[in-house]
Amino acid sequence: MNALIYKKRRGVKLVRDYPPPEPERGEALVRVRLAGICDTDIEITRGYMGYEGVMGHEFVGEGVESADPSSPAGRRVVGEINCPCGKCRTCRARLENHCPHRTVLGILNRDGCFAEYLTLPEENLHPVPDGVPDEEAVFVEPLAAACRILEQVKPGRSDRIAVLGDGKLGLLVAMVLAGKYEKRVYAIGHHKSKLDLLKNTRARRMLERKVGDDRFDIVVDCTGNPDGFRRAMALTSPCGILVLKSTFASSKPLNLAPAVVDEITIVGSRCGPFDRALGLLAQGKIDPAPMINGVFDLEDGVRAIKYAQKKGVVKVLLRMK
Repeated sequence: MNALIYKKRRGVKLVRDYPPPEPERGEALVRVRLAGICDTDIEITRGYMGYEGVMGHEFVGEGVESADPSSPAGRRVVGEINCPCGKCRTCRARLENHCPHRTVLGILNRDGCFAEYLTLPEENLHPVPDGVPDEEAVFVEPLAAACRILEQVKPGRSDRIAVLGDGKLGLLVAMVLAGKYEKRVYAIGHHKSKLDLLKNTRARRMLERKVGDDRFDIVVDCTGNPDGFRRAMALTSPCGILVLKSTFASSKPLNLAPAVVDEITIVGSRCGPFDRALGLLAQGKIDPAPMINGVFDLEDGVRAIKYAQKKGVVKVLLRMK
């Protein structure tokens, strides 16, 4: 099968004879229809997690086969990316996404979705409602990550919330939070064109250079870089909450003294509820399609990865033939 591979010495390369995956017990084989290029994928090409193999973790596909008679064969599906062992103490505590023995689709010891086929445990797969097109369903994984914040942080009635970063995840986070907390949500970024994608939401839009010394009760860092983390901490009010959504390969030292002085609570936030994300799409409460800047065939995946890193580009998709 065709697959887009990352290797440290060779970089990103299309392999046309990559062996198709074979589902193990409890897993399903999925034919990928559409996949999304994420900032994490870009960071992998810079050394994040030391990963090598088939890239990609955002997808919508079609179930092909499984040993389970109730498998999703013939149905459109999206999939949770963490594959836990199900046996360790962490898993027994219902913290499967943090299983120390887990594999992670396209990120840790499991080939990803930038290929014609992938395998995932049956329990990771979620059927896509008929009214949700592929171009929206492919956003379920990052949209679920945005929804995770709603489970972790409960703002006070007058708390102001800032979302720092106008990239793919930052825009989705702003959409989700503004859907619940309306005009108390401030989307802050460097690019007016990207912030304008939020014009049909209740989020307030602010260019970063105009924020000044304003501070917020809750700040969500979606910048994807260490400098953004420092700026996010500066924007957080004393005794406020800083939610970290960024993952990056850089190992620059971070000064955490301001968090101590201002008694800032730092909350790490990663994967989230797929059911909630699918519900938002099915109900038409979130429309991510305007974020799409281009759709490339998998065979043109190397160029797609480069295009996804161009200034002003928000979301790039890969289509499997």
